[in-house]
Amino acid sequence: MKKKIAIIGSGIAGLTLAGLINSNSNFEFVVYEKEDVLSLEEGYGIQLSTNSVSILNKIGFNQKNKNEKYHPLKLDFYSIDCNKICDLDLSKFNSANDKYTTLKRSVLIKFLKDKLLSNSIIFRKKIKNIEQIDKKVNINFIDGSSDQVDFLIVSDGVFSSTKLAIEKSFLKPTYYGAIAIRSQIPNKNILNLNSNNISLIMGSNSHLVLYPINQKKELNLVCIIRKKNEDDVSINNILENTILKENKNLFNLFKGELKSWPIYITNKPVKSIHKNVLYIGDAFHTFPPTMAQGASQSIEAANEIFKLIIEDNPDLQNKYFIDRRKKTNLIIKRSKFNYFGFHISNPLLKSLRNKLLKYLVKNEKFTSHYLGKIYK
Repeated sequence: MKKKIAIIGSGIAGLTLAGLINSNSNFEFVVYEKEDVLSLEEGYGIQLSTNSVSILNKIGFNQKNKNEKYHPLKLDFYSIDCNKICDLDLSKFNSANDKYTTLKRSVLIKFLKDKLLSNSIIFRKKIKNIEQIDKKVNINFIDGSSDQVDFLIVSDGVFSSTKLAIEKSFLKPTYYGAIAIRSQIPNKNILNLNSNNISLIMGSNSHLVLYPINQKKELNLVCIIRKKNEDDVSINNILENTILKENKNLFNLFKGELKSWPIYITNKPVKSIHKNVLYIGDAFHTFPPTMAQGASQSIEAANEIFKLIIEDNPDLQNKYFIDRRKKTNLIIKRSKFNYFGFHISNPLLKSLRNKLLKYLVKNEKFTSHYLGKIYK
């Protein structure tokens, strides 16, 4: 009899796992989504390092319309006055088929959705509670329906309501002391930056990242600004008192529609009290936003679970949790280091950082250790 897997949440992590399982006829699966529809309107960008692209290529991502993807070859570092400091060669982490990729999040979601049958995703479903009976998981939904599965994979985000329903306790995510501001901008507004590459502009207590998200060179902009509390403040006021205070010429980057939200992270990964329940994506751990690894790690974790399931690993939950926590801790350490380095405000420390960057990006041993362990 085929084993059945239920996936809660239809984001990148959940849909990637569904796509991988769909490629193996020995298993059944269903994706439960609490919303009414799968939103495909979000046009903001994501970055996928080679580790995740190689996984997506297993389910046909390399056949996706090339015009909807972009492969930046370099990461350019700039000071807040837009003077270039140095650049990092991203192509060294590429292979012939697997390349560092940028694209719209909605493009990836649509690709993953289209790989599934229309009845693979069931909407308006929210878990009330679960019961572990022998080797099965009984799921009870708020609408009165139920399901029995062999594995329950939870992928409903940093504020996972499912985690609370299952574990009966839930550590609230922590405000990271920063906000994110996002926009899409036309190529003509980027001053003297190179639109072929990813641009990282480092200010005092802030940084900006711009990158093309398709062959049209539409650009995604995201900036991270330190902010002590979560109180709502005008986006324009925040920009005026931080980034634009240091460089008014960056005003052109913020002419479009701006979206802002506080950044939260989870304190530590949680292993379920139920043996056949696993967490994935932001429900497992939400990363600080300075390694561009959120989407990539969601995809990588989905692949880890998929391999353990098809191998029928008897210690699946422990194996997954130990390996994923190890990778998570590695990225957390690097993210915190980047966060400090990108936001230095002391002029002397900035000068020292810039000199160090010029050396490190050309040091093969350092880049292989610092990034290779994550990107490969």
